[in-house]
Amino acid sequence: MPANLQIVLDNRPTGEASEANFRIAQTETPPLKDGHVLVRHHYLSLDPYMRGRMSESKSYAVPQPLGQVMQGGTVGEVVESRHPGYTPGDKVVGFGGWQHFSVADASQPGSLRKVDTTHVPLSHYLGAVGMPGVTAWYGLVKIIEPKAGNTLVVTAASGAVGSAFGALAKARGCRVVGVAGGEDKCRYVTEELGFDACIDYRTHPDASSIGKALDAACPDGIDGHFENVGGYIFDAVLDRMNAFGRIALCGLISGYDGQPIPLANPRALLVSRLRIEGFIVSEHMEVWPEALRELGGLVGSGKLRPRESVAQGLEAAPAAFIGLLKGRNFGKQLVKVI
Repeated sequence: MPANLQIVLDNRPTGEASEANFRIAQTETPPLKDGHVLVRHHYLSLDPYMRGRMSESKSYAVPQPLGQVMQGGTVGEVVESRHPGYTPGDKVVGFGGWQHFSVADASQPGSLRKVDTTHVPLSHYLGAVGMPGVTAWYGLVKIIEPKAGNTLVVTAASGAVGSAFGALAKARGCRVVGVAGGEDKCRYVTEELGFDACIDYRTHPDASSIGKALDAACPDGIDGHFENVGGYIFDAVLDRMNAFGRIALCGLISGYDGQPIPLANPRALLVSRLRIEGFIVSEHMEVWPEALRELGGLVGSGKLRPRESVAQGLEAAPAAFIGLLKGRNFGKQLVKVI
């Protein structure tokens, strides 16, 4: 069995996460047992939720254990198999973590899934046709429940979740307005993803300023909102929600370093009779097949053209992750390890 290079969580962050929270380790890959599969990773997924798991504070998932390989989604190739459903060369998606190799118990439902790379590149199964895409699908379809002609807003619009949300919403006949950071990201959102408008929050440093931009982009108000960030942008959106609007609360990346994120005007929730629902997509596995079929079709047809930021080499993962938390990535953040 091959030697395995890993990145483990060495210590928990105080305030902002840093590269010093991680360290490199080398281990021996254990021999395979019946039902197990050895996977050589091609790409690792870096996602904002990982920051929450680095801390010990109460959350929807148990904290990442210290001294163990950093957990996360992976795609790769089967190298050796002792499971009848997998053979060497199969391309698979799993949860192998920040390491070169992983051993998966393929007899456990959901631990490993074969994927077809004929029309969808392997890396996209960690983004648009993976967990981020299904996250967008669930928030849109099951919480926002859009109708044709609705105006929808999504923050972090150029990212893996936001870009999928836009394609899914446009396919349902909605007006879609994104919020992103920088001219290049906003241009990508409108010109390549097909959003109706995109607001550059970097040119609008407070709720009043971005509120005026939202007024211009959403002249009929906002019917549905998909929230990834929190903070003053969320405050501005709340003040412009139409009566009985729906809000899918996916993430609050502005508060991942532990600081509180107050709402400036919670009265808007009552006045507009808004429905707001937080969700964790891994708790809704029943929708994944339907969502993945639609997302795969959008990517395969070219209606969804996801952008990726790819760091090279396992050792680059910590720096790329810190960059993700600071908004330096453009699209889905991956690490290529082969």
